[in-house]
Amino acid sequence: RQSVSYVAAESAGAGELQRAYGGGKAQWRTPALFRVSQIFLGVSDPQSLDSVRKQAQELSRKAQATPAEFAALAGQFSQDRDSAERGGDTGLQPLAQLVPEVRGVVSRLKVGAVSEPVQSAMGFHVIKLTEQQPARVATLDELRERLTQALRAQRQEQIAKAYLEGMLNTATLSIDGAELNKILEAKPEQL
Repeated sequence: RQSVSYVAAESAGAGELQRAYGGGKAQWRTPALFRVSQIFLGVSDPQSLDSVRKQAQELSRKAQATPAEFAALAGQFSQDRDSAERGGDTGLQPLAQLVPEVRGVVSRLKVGAVSEPVQSAMGFHVIKLTEQQPARVATLDELRERLTQALRAQRQEQIAKAYLEGMLNTATLSIDGAELNKILEAKPEQL
């Protein structure tokens, strides 16, 4: 038996979806995205700072001379094992998700370029920008499922509310105030 507030999956029409999409366009903006690869060298103690910096500079020089070798260098030398297994690829992400020291460098790199070593609190990062997607507004097709679910939930709420109001208006629903107060005041373990 279906609920009285069941809403068919197809109930959100094209016009309704278009209106919901148009009405929320300011919310559908996606930030610029950057696909960054890195060679990360950690600094475990202050004594190793200079030797790690020198290694990072050497790796940066090699990668700048032959950017196509970046993935092999990352796989061999990067201490971030997760990204190293993917040739240094850290995935597509907005600038805000990057380490603060890396953000400024990434925003100035051209796609395919390799940075000088960047020092962060954790160590040194040699960065290669492999892809950049500009900020944009997500398309209706990309948001269709999300909008359909939101409209369906909104409609179910409206139907349930109308159903309850109808019951109250026709006096088919009576509420015993004393019983309701007992329920509202009961402790969870008494229910």
